[in-house]
Amino acid sequence: MSRRALGSSSGTYHVRASELARDVKSVKSLRCIVFFLDDTQHTFDLEKRSKGQVLFDLVFRQSELVEKDYFGLQFSEKASAVDGMRWLDPVKCIKKQIKVGPPYLLYFRVKFYVSDPSKLQEEWTRYYFFLQLKKDILEGRLVIPPATAALLASYAVQSELGDYNPDDHKHGYLADMRLVPHQTEELEEKIAELHKLHKGQNSADAEFNFLEHAKRLDMYGVDLHKARVRDSTQAELQLGVTSYGLVVFQNSIRINTFSWAKIVKISFKRKQFFIQLRREGTESYDNLLGFNMLSYRSCKNLWKSCVEHHTFFRLNTPRPTTKRFLFSLGSKFRYSGRTEYQTLEDMKKRGLDDRPFLRSPSKRCVRQTVPTPTEPREKKPSKSIPRMNGTSNSHVRPYDSFSHKVQISGPEYLPRKAWAETPLSEVQAFTPAIPPKMIRYADDDSLPELILANGSAGPALDEPCSGGGGQVRVRMRADAEGRFGFNVKGGADQSLPILVSRVVPNTPADTCLPRLNEGDQVLLINGKDVAGLSHDQVVKLIRAPKDNGELVLTVKPQVYAGEQIEEPDFQYIPDSTVPARGARSGALAESMLLLAEGLESGATIAQFEQLYRKKPDMTMKCARLPCNLSKNRYRDISPYDATRVILQEGTSGDYVNASYVNMNIPTSGIVNRYIATQGPLPNTTIDFWEMVWEQQCTLVVMLTTLVERGRIKCHKYWPDLYETDTYGHLQVSCVRQKETPSFAFREFTLINTQNREERHISHMQYLAWPDHGVPDDASDFLTFVQRVRRSRDGMVEPTVVHCSAGIGRTGVLVLMETAMCLVEAHEPVYPLDLTRDMRDQRAMLVQTPSQYKFVCEAILKVYNEGIVKPLPEYQRCLTTTV
Repeated sequence: MSRRALGSSSGTYHVRASELARDVKSVKSLRCIVFFLDDTQHTFDLEKRSKGQVLFDLVFRQSELVEKDYFGLQFSEKASAVDGMRWLDPVKCIKKQIKVGPPYLLYFRVKFYVSDPSKLQEEWTRYYFFLQLKKDILEGRLVIPPATAALLASYAVQSELGDYNPDDHKHGYLADMRLVPHQTEELEEKIAELHKLHKGQNSADAEFNFLEHAKRLDMYGVDLHKARVRDSTQAELQLGVTSYGLVVFQNSIRINTFSWAKIVKISFKRKQFFIQLRREGTESYDNLLGFNMLSYRSCKNLWKSCVEHHTFFRLNTPRPTTKRFLFSLGSKFRYSGRTEYQTLEDMKKRGLDDRPFLRSPSKRCVRQTVPTPTEPREKKPSKSIPRMNGTSNSHVRPYDSFSHKVQISGPEYLPRKAWAETPLSEVQAFTPAIPPKMIRYADDDSLPELILANGSAGPALDEPCSGGGGQVRVRMRADAEGRFGFNVKGGADQSLPILVSRVVPNTPADTCLPRLNEGDQVLLINGKDVAGLSHDQVVKLIRAPKDNGELVLTVKPQVYAGEQIEEPDFQYIPDSTVPARGARSGALAESMLLLAEGLESGATIAQFEQLYRKKPDMTMKCARLPCNLSKNRYRDISPYDATRVILQEGTSGDYVNASYVNMNIPTSGIVNRYIATQGPLPNTTIDFWEMVWEQQCTLVVMLTTLVERGRIKCHKYWPDLYETDTYGHLQVSCVRQKETPSFAFREFTLINTQNREERHISHMQYLAWPDHGVPDDASDFLTFVQRVRRSRDGMVEPTVVHCSAGIGRTGVLVLMETAMCLVEAHEPVYPLDLTRDMRDQRAMLVQTPSQYKFVCEAILKVYNEGIVKPLPEYQRCLTTTV
């Protein structure tokens, strides 16, 4: 047989060689395993030199996210407990960034926490934020008080299980769900009770409400970094980076905040991190604060986080990377992604995309061990039952294994709250932040000498006292004039706790660490309990410090009833004790500058949303008596017992839903007195006129029409022109009426039929407020406020102001007129302080963020356009500051 014939009838296959060739080829690929927020995972094979952006594109394609700029990929550094997790840089090679692997393990996470969930246009994005916050709570990164924990968990249960159903949801139905850390049976019962109240909310609604409440938490969206004070104490604390600036925490208690508007420059050198602050008032130098980080890597990570957060939230477009010389020092890092402004503008152009939305089963809620980043658990496939959303933009949502019923959530009747008159869409409007100037980033080797406002080489930070209950010990020394720079209010003689009402910038109270904050409750002064002391006794105790001149305060940080929410302390209030008129004018201009910057950055609205709605320790028992319930237009809006107007000769008792609100204008000596009340009901009209008579009021301001959007907002409590109506023993006659498209002005005569005494009442009605939301232009409203001010000139009797509920538009008018008076008196205007003073007298005055934004913009308009100008005749009335 020939060799050719033999060759064609045989064959050889090199198995080992082929496998070796396969293995050699595979080495050229890069395997990445990404763990998503819904506990799924996906493997991506990339070319070994791929940059991070390649993986980002694949991940976003897999997740189908459009608003993707809020998210990022994290990976764990090599078993480092100090530096922890890092964010994948999209412009660098993956292999050069991640040292652990292959395969490379990454975690899809929220990187930039939106300040307001209403900015997120897509339900898909809000769903991922919801999952991230749940994970933050379960893993202990987001610390929450028990009351808030129960509320958030109830929304999570509503999202997972739908409406409460007694047939399916028996006692203990939450026992197998892991909702909060340290979950107890008692807490589960509270969650179940709250779950029952959410009937009618579909998953999207429940998740949105979850986000709305979560955003008010102190630790929401805070990227924490461990640090130490740069002095001999080396006290441990944490620096947090947020959308609005930098915050300082000690033992999970916020002790200071620096907004981006206040920061000039951030820099680092080796393990030292520096914050340079803008000059205040008459300062001739910049404040520079220093902190020691745990390592060079952790210091640089903090610096990079600051660069990224500032760029994302405050700039329109990222700053381009500048060319550097060959031997130039310092990091050249710049944020390379898109900003929030660009994302929102892109979504406006894109519009809402109605696309299928498939939710993963609720494996994440089942009580089990939470996997660590270095120990990912395997995802087991599970079947789910689809559940349809009740909204017009329906999405398919797999139902979890806790129930086997498919539900359609439709419109349900819910008890109406007064703030429901403003649709959500009106509050969601967003104006992108346009910062007035860029913050410089520096990490060069030459840093200026560290100088603090009090002239010391570094702040002293004392350990919090060990008494528990979140108490903090604050130490400070008086300045050259013997003052500490803070005001207090309250006392046993006023039946109120001792609270810090104001902290003056660049004084010992402001520059000490921990910082003394507005709203802190003073418990001990130099070890002496202040319980039972009068206001004057407390002031004397503060002014009599120890022999060494040191004042030691034990305080409970920012105590507010009910919501347990601390308000931001990044307000910079000029020193109120400087007598020079030029300094006062400078303080006014400074307050307007800060207000404008706060509106641009969104910080002003964030502060308002965290302000308490009801004053701590104030009761409303009288309003809730069974005999008075029918006299309240809204069940949840009532006057405080301490500030309510008491009728002396009421036909059906002494109760009327009305509150005294007094606004002090310090320099002028003027006190604007108001009675804020609800729009009269048919059964309270007699009480309304009786109140006007007893309080000797001569001006009534009405800020609503009788009917809006088909709903009765106020009963017509006056007669037609040239007619007379009788209300109890009072006769009301309308003798004059003039109407324009925006206003209505009436004159009434009020006669007491018992003694024939006659009085004249002016009635001013604003008609141009839209049926919902706020006016597009403040001009008409400002014209009306000016008319009100002219009518009030020289008046000492209180002015009656009402809308429908007596809190929303009523608060806007009171705040606006007070701000105008402060401008005339050369006084700085701080709307948040004024709103707090108003809410200390009637709960919830200035009702919605849109109303607050409207009045803040109107204040700037009044000042910038010179509608109201500072008057030269007012002189400073000195106030006592300790």
